[in-house]
Amino acid sequence: MISYVGLDVSLSETSVCVLDDHGSIRFEGRVPSQPEAIVRCLRQHAADAARIGLETGPTAGVLFRALTAAELPVICLETRHAHRVLSARPNKTDRNDARGLAELMRIGWYRAAWVRGASATYVRSLLQGRRLLVQTKRTLENTLRGGVKRFGLIMTKTAGRTFTHRAAAVLDRDPAYAAFAQPLLAVLRTILEQIRSYDRQLRALARTDPNAVRLMGVPGIGHLTALAFIATIEDPGRFRRSTEVGAYFGLTPRVHQSGEIERMGRITKAGDNLTRSYLVEAANVLLTRIKRSTPLREWGLKIVRRAGLKKAQIAVARKLAVMMHAIWSDGTEFEWRTTMA
Repeated sequence: MISYVGLDVSLSETSVCVLDDHGSIRFEGRVPSQPEAIVRCLRQHAADAARIGLETGPTAGVLFRALTAAELPVICLETRHAHRVLSARPNKTDRNDARGLAELMRIGWYRAAWVRGASATYVRSLLQGRRLLVQTKRTLENTLRGGVKRFGLIMTKTAGRTFTHRAAAVLDRDPAYAAFAQPLLAVLRTILEQIRSYDRQLRALARTDPNAVRLMGVPGIGHLTALAFIATIEDPGRFRRSTEVGAYFGLTPRVHQSGEIERMGRITKAGDNLTRSYLVEAANVLLTRIKRSTPLREWGLKIVRRAGLKKAQIAVARKLAVMMHAIWSDGTEFEWRTTMA
């Protein structure tokens, strides 16, 4: 007889439900949310487990890798898919959720989610830390821009990289402004230093990764976009066709169809927001800053003239994602004059 297991994971405890192949409950209980404790429980109560299911979450990666290392048949479920099923139950409890996940494992109606490895998690952590500091830097600079105008110290345009130096240069002109701006400038200088530290680490990682080096040969793609793309995809073989990558990053239109009604909406924005934003930024660089002619740029400029820059950025970002996946899969290099499909 085989069994099916559902794990509803929280930070402190994990609810475990074990069903037999007829759907009868063999075991229900709680164990600490530690990989060793969960493995012991499964060895004791579900040694014949055919599938073990848990939802994606903050600790899902650690548990998934630990259970996989213990040679247990663990499957990570997409939260949105599992939520549709679990929400049908009248009472939401950890016990009921574990039972619902075990039932999904038994009937096989689930969608497995990709779980990042330790290396990809490390790269993603660096990218997310850098992104947070960049957002904080932007907030501080905008606050300073408003301050110099309120105090009447700089009434000209404040955009550009030289603004911070200009804001610091007028500290001695107004004691009230100095009291307001000096702490912000001190924090801003520290943040800039730490952003440079992140950049040094990320550039070093990109230089030592042959896949990242080849992807950076694509116009508009820098080390941040290449690393984010690799850390998100991890294994290009999990996509049957390169064209599926655009939808994976949420760069395809949302479709609503019912009877005779069919509407194409905005992009779905599914998948990883960080990598999608880098791809859109790379598309903007290709369209507005790179002057060398390439079929992708010429195609994007036609969309700019027809539909505007914003839509062109999304379209080119999708093409870039497809192209990068193909280059990664085939082991090829970007060719500037290759005719687009």
